[in-house]
Amino acid sequence: MAPGVVEPPAAEGERGTGRDPLTDDETRRAERIALSGRLFRSGENVTGGRGPQRLGVDLAEPGSGEAGDPAAPRRAEVTSYDYRDDTLVTRTVDLATGTVVRTSTQRGVQPPLSAAEKAEAAALLIADPLGAGLRADYKAATGTDLTSPDRLRLSGAVYRAAPGAGPAALDDCGEHRCVRLFPKVENGPWIDARSLVIDLSAREVATLGR
Repeated sequence: MAPGVVEPPAAEGERGTGRDPLTDDETRRAERIALSGRLFRSGENVTGGRGPQRLGVDLAEPGSGEAGDPAAPRRAEVTSYDYRDDTLVTRTVDLATGTVVRTSTQRGVQPPLSAAEKAEAAALLIADPLGAGLRADYKAATGTDLTSPDRLRLSGAVYRAAPGAGPAALDDCGEHRCVRLFPKVENGPWIDARSLVIDLSAREVATLGR
């Protein structure tokens, strides 16, 4: 367990009570506290920018002996993914004190993708030679060129390598953060991109079965 980190005071805004869902103010405050300091300076997000990739903020489960206690501390768990070393970082913030009370890092853990990660995966695919089929299908459906992810509705899933199931280029998927995309033309058809995997950590695209 990392030592507690106290951040400068921040405007608390609207606060919830007990096991109420986090308010928007609590969510923003927890995220600001958890993703600042050394983690922000050394971390890397999905586009290569400073700071880890934000994934989510949730109300933390009560500690031992705190269940049902209306005076129990209200805490938030902030999860992020650091592309610098492919680690999932979870920080627990005490919302009353502005203190990071617990930090954990895990490798090989791949939670659901954020919208920013799906958009970056699509951008990499659009720019890659293996994205030729995607670009052609989009143009056939719309009559215009596909130049950016915001022209698509994106869903996707984390891809993990399985022995013998894919090319050697994807062997690191699971340790790396890899994506299979399911793109859809806005108000139009789905485009089949299931055979393609985007390795966000290596920023490479590969085809399954090759």
